[in-house]
Amino acid sequence: MLWRFDKLTSKIDFVPNHINQFIPSDLESSVGKLDLMGEAPVFFGDDLHASVSNGFHLKPKEFESAIVVGNKTYAIGGFDDPTSNGVRVFDKSTGEWVVPIVLGTKPNAFKGHSMMLLDSDRILIIKHNSKSNDCAWFLEVDTRYVQEQKKKFGSEVVSWSKGVIGDAERPIVISGPSGVGKGTLINMLMKDFPTMFGFSVSHTTRTPREKEENGFHYHFTNRSVMEEEIKAGKFLEFASVHGNLYGTSIEAVEVVADSGKRCILDIDVQGARSVRASSLEAIFIFICPPSFEELEKRLRARGTETEELIQKRLNNAKAELEQGTSGGLFDHILVNDDLEACYERLKEILGLDGSRDATLKTTTEVFALPMEISLSKIDGKIIINSKNADQKIVLDLTSMKGGGPGRTRGLRMYPTSLHIDDDNDENA
Repeated sequence: MLWRFDKLTSKIDFVPNHINQFIPSDLESSVGKLDLMGEAPVFFGDDLHASVSNGFHLKPKEFESAIVVGNKTYAIGGFDDPTSNGVRVFDKSTGEWVVPIVLGTKPNAFKGHSMMLLDSDRILIIKHNSKSNDCAWFLEVDTRYVQEQKKKFGSEVVSWSKGVIGDAERPIVISGPSGVGKGTLINMLMKDFPTMFGFSVSHTTRTPREKEENGFHYHFTNRSVMEEEIKAGKFLEFASVHGNLYGTSIEAVEVVADSGKRCILDIDVQGARSVRASSLEAIFIFICPPSFEELEKRLRARGTETEELIQKRLNNAKAELEQGTSGGLFDHILVNDDLEACYERLKEILGLDGSRDATLKTTTEVFALPMEISLSKIDGKIIINSKNADQKIVLDLTSMKGGGPGRTRGLRMYPTSLHIDDDNDENA
């Protein structure tokens, strides 16, 4: 059973499900309980934090609800409280509440939601009285990404991911040593296909060069701010290059896809390796010079850098060329010995030479969800049932991809008037 406490009305709202033991057994004797036709007991009001003595001051949050996953209970809500991260966890094995590290972008405040556990590693949250393009959120509690972050931080970690209706084209990661012509190739793509591609704007701690604009060429920031955001899991990849931090924020990539464009990431080999290990499904392309001597010639021809900086770039280029051309990190390796020929090959890889339909897929029409709903599950599809009308909405998760700390895409949602056998539903 799910519970939700509304501190404005002092009422408990219940959403039935098939979870047998909702409250940790060692807390049942000390928390307030209601017996509703054999349903499991609930946390009630101030008893929620009064029953715990591990030092946390955990007051009940408005519209907070909870769900059991294995030996842990996840309390979710309180998003309107600026001091709350929206999630707290009771670990039955230790008998303690934990405030986890929360990665990804959490939902804005909302009044009411229904939840369902999916595959024991993530929780689906459907916002009440919302639009179809902003109703589905996922809290990942034991996915591969979360497991890796738990090892990294040595503590409890969860990750939010917004559910997105429809598909997006795979982002493009373009790497190669400085002076190889990556920027020129990207500019050619942007010029020829201005409505199809979007450039992911990176963050950096270096000072702007002449005519560089903040938010266009880079997001220029100071080192302490960027380091804090890296610790908070807001970056897809980052690296220290020539004494400065460079990185790609998760939000910068997702914003491009949200706008209906295909994101291009111009990052180094180290960054590409980080993206490859993430949940982002990208196409990885490495650009090579025809020879190391030609690369040095191009760098010197710029006439904008000192000899010391040129030597640093050449040393880094040797390492990048070795890593980029071996180990299977990149899907495609292009030699830029002739710019126009290299560009034609790049377009071919991206399906822009007429060999396939490169039109971006469109999302479904946006429609409103009812205020009061319940959830059930049939064959990998979530049925959103209206409590006040004979209306059902299908949320199809069978093609979902991606995930925390970015977006979960590939969802399908549509109203239906088809008869559904409720006896076979997995209710929540």
